[in-house]
Amino acid sequence: MGLFSFLKRKQDDTGAALPAPDTRMRAGEPSRLGSEAERARQREIARATAAKIDEIELEMANSIFNDEPSWGSGRRPATQVQPEPDPDDSPEPAALPASAPAVEESAILYANGQAPLAESLLRESLGDFGRHERLPWWMLFDLYQATGREQDFESIAIDYASHFETSPPAWKPLAPALAETAPALAAAERLGPVLDAGVGASLQRLLDSPAPVLRLDLGAVREAEREGCAGLLAGLQALRKGGRELVLAGADGLMAVLRARIAVGERESGEAPWLLLLELLLLSGREKDFEETAMDYCVTFEVSPPSFEAPQRVSTAAPAPAGGDRFMLPALAAGDTGRLLDAIDAYAGEREILVLDCSRLARMDYACATALLGRLHAHCGAGKQVEVRELNHLVAALLRLLGAGEPLKLFPHRY
Repeated sequence: MGLFSFLKRKQDDTGAALPAPDTRMRAGEPSRLGSEAERARQREIARATAAKIDEIELEMANSIFNDEPSWGSGRRPATQVQPEPDPDDSPEPAALPASAPAVEESAILYANGQAPLAESLLRESLGDFGRHERLPWWMLFDLYQATGREQDFESIAIDYASHFETSPPAWKPLAPALAETAPALAAAERLGPVLDAGVGASLQRLLDSPAPVLRLDLGAVREAEREGCAGLLAGLQALRKGGRELVLAGADGLMAVLRARIAVGERESGEAPWLLLLELLLLSGREKDFEETAMDYCVTFEVSPPSFEAPQRVSTAAPAPAGGDRFMLPALAAGDTGRLLDAIDAYAGEREILVLDCSRLARMDYACATALLGRLHAHCGAGKQVEVRELNHLVAALLRLLGAGEPLKLFPHRY
């Protein structure tokens, strides 16, 4: 919990009633963003404000709670920034039909290939159901990312950040090279809490795997040593150039750890943490952050800045609580489901825990969703634990509408 959140709670405890925030999503009030230039300016203000609040909270917390004396010899080591722990790793509750008709109707429209109608319905719901619930916003974010509409995504992200007083979500579209992917078994490796020289063994197992899809989970890393940074950098570059599909999970947490190790103008940490951070930004498709960090690296080490190369077969995902291989669903699940269901049955084999990864799934049609649920419930009935992870919220709403529930577990991705 941030320091400002703590102080705000103390004020609330005194019984003082705070006025409701003046947002642009009040019923009947037109948007104040009248031009693209103004929208761009507001986006930068929102991001800068969120970053400034984080910086001020950290400085105030250090000054209040740091027991170290203010004097001493030498520079203090950089604080290890711990990524925020994931919320309770449990399936999201389904929206009740009576309270969210727009959610269900838009999920069906999108599943049937009618994205414009689904978008219109979701936008209309923001003024009533969306005033208190975030689900229709999340569904719109997923719709725009699945259809490659970055400008529309950024526009509504500012409204979302203003209305719910939070940071705007990051644009993470489906990579174009993954649009025609087929279902596949993914080999997976999960790194431990300390990134050290031993990282090479995990990366070599991925490189040696014959699987067409490779998943590397970085979500558990809390400390990064120089040798580990160099080893992971070399491994990621080899994976990226190998031509196979790569799913990178939990990269945000490791990037926070790396940023705590480096400072502009200081070379004590070496180049490896800088270069690893740049590689992670590149693989995550964050070109603007990459360019800014590249300039800081250039100034620090007096070298030419590296250039950004858009990744072709890389997708990102949230960290998972367990390792093991996963079954990757295709980008589009529609039409004849025979091949998909047969592949899932083959994957189930002797496994007791089945994990279906939907991080690259953009859309699933109604017929496929019905058939898939029937097959997954059959596996649950056979005593297997079945989890469907990294669902976008449009597909998750469709599956819930069709009766998905215990013992089948759905894990939509989080914004």
